[in-house]
Amino acid sequence: MSEMSESRRRAQINDAMRADMDNAVLCWLATVDADGVPNVTPKEIFAAHGDDTILIADIASTNSVRNLSAHPKVCVSFVDVFRQKGFKVVGTARLVAPNDADFTQMCAPLRILTGGAFPIRHVIAVGVEKVSRIWAPSYSLFPERSEAELMDAAYRTYGVRPEPDVP
Repeated sequence: MSEMSESRRRAQINDAMRADMDNAVLCWLATVDADGVPNVTPKEIFAAHGDDTILIADIASTNSVRNLSAHPKVCVSFVDVFRQKGFKVVGTARLVAPNDADFTQMCAPLRILTGGAFPIRHVIAVGVEKVSRIWAPSYSLFPERSEAELMDAAYRTYGVRPEPDVP
């Protein structure tokens, strides 16, 4: 995937970002430890919160949580694997613990996503500061191909088909 810069537009979460978040299976959270060693981990439970925050559930994120105490700057990326488009977000994370006043409110949308199946130890609230568009190189290499054609190629690559729309 290549990265193409998008205007910051006050670094807010827009409809395109929300759509890609809704269609992404995972997001990837990048942190660094006290020695500056990077750590990138997949996160399954995440959601937009308002216009400028991404919430990520700490289910088993011991290293990420430890790293955030040393360096709160993070990078989060998510991609709709079939459209092969997504976003990279750079921001500052705040760890919201169960005893914090806003934990219950911030945790609520994440609990819905878990269906109660996972305990949420903390909420990682990422304040959006910079946004960049991510898309597969095929968009640039084959500009004559429609998004539908590129998606069809992705379906073939992954050996899947979309479910038919049922009225």
